[in-house]
Amino acid sequence: MANTPRPLSPKQVERLNAKSTGTAIKWMSRAQTWIFKKTGGRFGDKFLRGAEVGILTTIGRKSGEERDSPLLFLQEGKRIVLVASQGGRATNPMWYLNLAANPRVKFQTKRETLDLIARDATDAERDAYWPKLDAMYADFANYRSYTDRKIPIVICDPA
Repeated sequence: MANTPRPLSPKQVERLNAKSTGTAIKWMSRAQTWIFKKTGGRFGDKFLRGAEVGILTTIGRKSGEERDSPLLFLQEGKRIVLVASQGGRATNPMWYLNLAANPRVKFQTKRETLDLIARDATDAERDAYWPKLDAMYADFANYRSYTDRKIPIVICDPA
């Protein structure tokens, strides 16, 4: 059965996009990244409903330093597919903005670390990937309903 998106009230949308929500996401992400890296992915490798998590490493577009982000992912061979949903917030996540400055990334699963080149999915790829991504994590459909932005799908192929 298809996931029917749950609409948010205007007050819920306001809370989702509040600075405090962004701060909470940032600190929860740092904690999950720390746990994942400290345990080699034995812990911190799952999100809600068991969706698998890996660590994306980008280079900060302003700092030039490595930035880690725990993300849900779909893996097809050595290809990693990511969604820049940020829970349906109105803005793209910082990791996505970093890709514009430097598309070379690393992605660590509990099994391996891959050197990849990131790019936005084409419209045809988006059409092909959304059903797979929704099957992997049903809340992606909700996230798309929470925002007016076109949530990016990022394809990461071997460098």
